[in-house]
Amino acid sequence: MQDAVDTAGLPEGIVPLGDEIFAIDTRMAGYPGITSSYLIRTERPCVVEVGTAGSAPVLRDALAALGVGPRDLATIAVTHIHLDHAGGIGDVAAMFPDAEVVVHERGARHLADPARLMHSARQVWGDRLDVLFGEMRPAEAARIRAVGETGEIDLGGGRRLTTHYAPGHAKHHVGLADSVTGDLYVGDALGVYRPDTGDVRPATPPPDFDLGAALGSLRLFGDIAAQRLMFSHFGAVTTVEETLDSAGTELRLWVETVREARDTGGDLDHAVAMVRERVMSRYRTPALPPEKAGSQEVLELLSGVEGNVRGITHWLDRVAADQRAARDTV
Repeated sequence: MQDAVDTAGLPEGIVPLGDEIFAIDTRMAGYPGITSSYLIRTERPCVVEVGTAGSAPVLRDALAALGVGPRDLATIAVTHIHLDHAGGIGDVAAMFPDAEVVVHERGARHLADPARLMHSARQVWGDRLDVLFGEMRPAEAARIRAVGETGEIDLGGGRRLTTHYAPGHAKHHVGLADSVTGDLYVGDALGVYRPDTGDVRPATPPPDFDLGAALGSLRLFGDIAAQRLMFSHFGAVTTVEETLDSAGTELRLWVETVREARDTGGDLDHAVAMVRERVMSRYRTPALPPEKAGSQEVLELLSGVEGNVRGITHWLDRVAADQRAARDTV
């Protein structure tokens, strides 16, 4: 692990980011530019995010190209257990049998026994699940380390990742901060970053989306004062304050638009139409080459208008139910 990597000869999809950090495009469903893993190639190498089950061989081959063999990887960390981030956990853990698996405590049991998670996912995705994600296989329970509000991952040489509980997108979500570089691995807490346009759009899926928690996580990330934001969708961003501010602005705008649609008696379709008209028209539409057209379609499935609106609507329903319950107890 001491040998330097020839960055000029790296395969397509691996991007060196300095300080022994490499972004790896895990090619979700075979398409580029959707999901990114990150290798921190230190004394105790660590991978952040594994992608889907279908991405596991892509990640294995990328690590091999970077000099990380089956017995070299010390840690596999996932920001949360959604299948586009952790679906390949069982496969990757089997490929790297000495690696510890780090996840938030609310997601740990699902990595050891993903049956319930896969059942729920199949109800949502149906036959598309096999193409998009594949089958999550269990990781050995003895190798899983659950973290709570904070935790630490030893990268060797005094370098570490600190995990920070960051709900809002999901109840089992963490961010990870690098003590040496100041990089912050943000998962989906800020949403989806489009490197081709610079836009950041919310990711508000049901059933866990919570506006208050999401905004709290953004404030936490601001307090961390990161040097870069490492998006799982997609890439490294150096404009930290601007991107955090934009993420909060966009999140509030989406929620306000859906709330207005509800308050005027509109149904889900009406809310979707309002978001498309008032919000989506603000974003730039890149001219994509044919080989990336499928990537856009998959991104729309993962974090498109309808899915985001469903998540916001679900949260608004919970808020309304809590308010009714509070009134009833007075």
